[in-house]
Amino acid sequence: MPTYKLHYFDLRGQAEITRLIFAAAGEKYEDIRYKREEFPQHKSEMPLGQIPVLEVDGVKLPQSISIARYLAKEFQLAGKDNLEQAKVDAVVDTVTDFVVSYFPIHMKADEATKKEALNEQSLKLFKNLQTLQEFYQGNDFLVGNHLTYADLWFYDITETVLGVDSTILDKYPNLKKVRQSVENDTKVAAYLKDRPKLPF
Repeated sequence: MPTYKLHYFDLRGQAEITRLIFAAAGEKYEDIRYKREEFPQHKSEMPLGQIPVLEVDGVKLPQSISIARYLAKEFQLAGKDNLEQAKVDAVVDTVTDFVVSYFPIHMKADEATKKEALNEQSLKLFKNLQTLQEFYQGNDFLVGNHLTYADLWFYDITETVLGVDSTILDKYPNLKKVRQSVENDTKVAAYLKDRPKLPF
């Protein structure tokens, strides 16, 4: 078995999708967390001078979604065949579009601006996800009838936005069901119970 080391700040942030994948797969890894003031002395050790970085037997991989996609394939959380993997990736990319448009505002704006931007951006995201869920025969999950890293990515991102507006998913019962399915996974539930409580 490969040896895994995950490098990131002591936050959920861009590394949490990777941690959730490891949890769902029941795989061990070394979770290396840096304080903000510590990272500059490690920056030159990273391929692109940024984190998250996953080390796989000493080989360093940057880019959070590339890391997640690699691990999802390794641990059978990417889809059962190439077509289903493409469906899962389409859902992941849809969530990522939202992250790119909303999260820069989330990190810098005041609470009122955050909420206004979130309401605008999430409307499109949730509508698109419901459309894909219907196309891809998702019920308790976003694609098909089993957990994939698309569900974990959706769960991670909505955890942050629910902190801004706890009612934002109330009009989307099928998407709330996806979150519940993630929380019902025994391995993920154990991880969520014990993980550090962090603001982001």
